Amino acid sequence: MKRIVAIFLSFFALQIIAAQPLTHRLDTLTKSFIADTAVTKTYTIGKVFVTGNKRTRPHIILRELTFKTGDTVTASVLAEKIHRSKELVYNTGLFVEDSIKIISKEGNVLNFEVVVKERWYVFPLPYVRPVDRNLNQWLIQEGASLDRVNYGVKLTHNNLTGQNDKLNIWLISGYNQQLSVRYNLPFIDKSLTKGFEVGYTTSRQHELNYMTSDSNKQLFLKLPNDYARSFTRFDFTYSYRPDQKKRHLLRIAYTNEMIADSVFVSNPNYYPDNRTEMKYVDFLYAFRYLNTDYFVYPTKGFMGEVSVYKRGLESISNLWQVALHGVWAKHLNEKTFGTIEAATTVKFPFNDDYYTQPLFGYGYFQLRGQEYYVVDGMFGALGKFTLTHSLFNYTYHNPIKSKTHDLIPFRFYVKAFFDMGYAYNPNVTSNLLNNKFMYTYGVGMDILSIYDLTLKITFAINQLGNKGLYLHARNDF
Repeated sequence: MKRIVAIFLSFFALQIIAAQPLTHRLDTLTKSFIADTAVTKTYTIGKVFVTGNKRTRPHIILRELTFKTGDTVTASVLAEKIHRSKELVYNTGLFVEDSIKIISKEGNVLNFEVVVKERWYVFPLPYVRPVDRNLNQWLIQEGASLDRVNYGVKLTHNNLTGQNDKLNIWLISGYNQQLSVRYNLPFIDKSLTKGFEVGYTTSRQHELNYMTSDSNKQLFLKLPNDYARSFTRFDFTYSYRPDQKKRHLLRIAYTNEMIADSVFVSNPNYYPDNRTEMKYVDFLYAFRYLNTDYFVYPTKGFMGEVSVYKRGLESISNLWQVALHGVWAKHLNEKTFGTIEAATTVKFPFNDDYYTQPLFGYGYFQLRGQEYYVVDGMFGALGKFTLTHSLFNYTYHNPIKSKTHDLIPFRFYVKAFFDMGYAYNPNVTSNLLNNKFMYTYGVGMDILSIYDLTLKITFAINQLGNKGLYLHARNDF
């Protein structure tokens, strides 16, 4: 395996030696205009037209541009402003394609056109998804059991009033029974900086992960004739976005959940203070900085988040959690880029209830190659290092006539990586992975397409010597 990684790294090194500057892809007219213009010459931004937007309101698109009518700009920075504006418009998640171009010049005044192809926004889709933390756990450890699958209907409108507002209604049965309603409106003021989100979820389930074993595996208790856990939650989020890069979120929520007596017997320390029911208000403040080319799969730039979470207004449910998460990507040449992802979180006071413990194996706290393990703790840190090379792009010509989905692009990447992490749990004295340095390494392939479809196929080895092929997928349907 080490030889395979070395071969990949050597291959990437040869690509770096042959590096050429990364160029921005502009339409021919705009590119030739910039190339033929003195870099210090100043122009004024004139009219900006928006076309192709059948549902999306123009101000939602214009909000993302790095220039506006009346701005003055030199030719030396115009290409970068156009390119960055294209990235920001695409990152709204509203379009399958977009372009920004100069359409006319009147003296020193430049007029622009923003052309977009809108996505499908309405998805009344059947919902089928395993409940396990990842596909590998469901396929291998749980034998692809249909008993561990949620199914139902997912009603989604990703642009309800043309303001990039989202309405989600989930009616789920199967492993979990769930009703969820959520609405998000990113802008509610004339300055397009303030927004809100409101949500309600109620669910119940027959099976519950009630404990983690000494070998860092989830232990489940199934109650065919009873509900192991019931859960209800209301939440409201206020958002503030002063510019394209910065976002502030302030959330308040109320949660009421309970476990069955059988769960309590199996683990009396599931909830704090040996309780079988938890009712609490919690608060979250998060600051996000987004300055990458593509939020879902960044190849250059930086994005990060700092958050402070407070659970409960009384001592029993009391918990503070401070977390940092960042991703930095840099092009090494036109087709190769490196990525560093780092995260850390600390929870206090150091409680010993299981409800507070989950850490590695959930969300972005995951080492590639440890998909079958969970590592609980009150403090954790991870680092991921990836070298990625673009293999090729392929465009599928849709035989079904469509103005917006006539061309479906696919991008293929290969990668080599090394991950490391550490989880501290003061309540564990003998465990396979807790309070120890963890690491994994391997190679893989990523496939990207429209609607933020991302398929990741990875071969990894962890510090325990376990080898495996792992699959991860996501999309924004």
